[in-house]
Amino acid sequence: MRLGLALGYWGRGPSPDHVPLAQEAERLGYDSVWTAESWGSDAFTPLAWIAAHTSRIRLGTAVAQMAARPPTTTAMHALTLDHLSGGRLLLGLGLSGPQVVEGWYGRPFPASPLTATREYVAVLRQVLRREAPVELPGRFHAHPYRGPDATGLGRPLKPITHPLRAGLPILLGAEGPKNVAQTTRIADGWLPLYWAPTRPEVYGPALAALPEGFLVAPMAQARVCADVAEGLLPVKAMLGFYIGGMGHASRNFHADLMARMGYEEEARRIQRLFAEGRREEAVRAVPDAFADEISLVGPRQRIAERLESWRAGPVTDLLVLSPDRETLRVLAELNS
Repeated sequence: MRLGLALGYWGRGPSPDHVPLAQEAERLGYDSVWTAESWGSDAFTPLAWIAAHTSRIRLGTAVAQMAARPPTTTAMHALTLDHLSGGRLLLGLGLSGPQVVEGWYGRPFPASPLTATREYVAVLRQVLRREAPVELPGRFHAHPYRGPDATGLGRPLKPITHPLRAGLPILLGAEGPKNVAQTTRIADGWLPLYWAPTRPEVYGPALAALPEGFLVAPMAQARVCADVAEGLLPVKAMLGFYIGGMGHASRNFHADLMARMGYEEEARRIQRLFAEGRREEAVRAVPDAFADEISLVGPRQRIAERLESWRAGPVTDLLVLSPDRETLRVLAELNS
């Protein structure tokens, strides 16, 4: 199991520690570093900056949002950064949810998310392979566009720039069983949001027979500390925001996943409290047990024991979300 450093997205501004953390992770032998985006900083620009200050570590987006860019634009970002970094990019994509797609990007959330994702990846593959001009008679990502308001002048094009790698890895953030199953068929890897090593059945039977070389790269908050309950507080804060605020009460994929993992009543309570503006109560309502099973928190020996269950399953890459250099060092030692 390889280790990756997950940096997430910026808050009010850029963190001055992101490049030094990436450099430290590279020194410790971490395989990859990952950025994200929500409705603030983008995922690709920080990776370009990190690429210029590192030499070996792979560069991943976990995740770049599909609604933010047409697939050809994402392909342009990917092939450009892959060239500049010497072939280090891992392209992680996610569909997001209706609240973000319609509220931030001003686009309709696709009526068939699986079809939209499948078409998006198909266009990316065509661009990266550069075997012919891009053509796809799709429902959501038709190339050329021939909708009712089209001029009729569009024509299929090939990228001017020759991609460095036709097989640049594409990973998808998927939560529902059908979406996960499709991901194993059309992508090179999967980015689970919440991964509990003891509950692989939550994601359906698709994980029973993964394609050879398929990447499974969950993100987990980690902290070496004496007090487990205290160490779980940042995990609970993240969960409270994602479960309560990252989606509408009637359609929140994160809350639905928590419910499938056995915490339905708690998930709905967190949503309700968050919607009522009682955010601190929403965080406290996150069960310690749930926060604990999807993270690595506590004394070194406890983390060492729990790390074995992560290695025992299909996980190929553990993306560690931690700004603490001591924690990064301990995980590198335990995983060596």
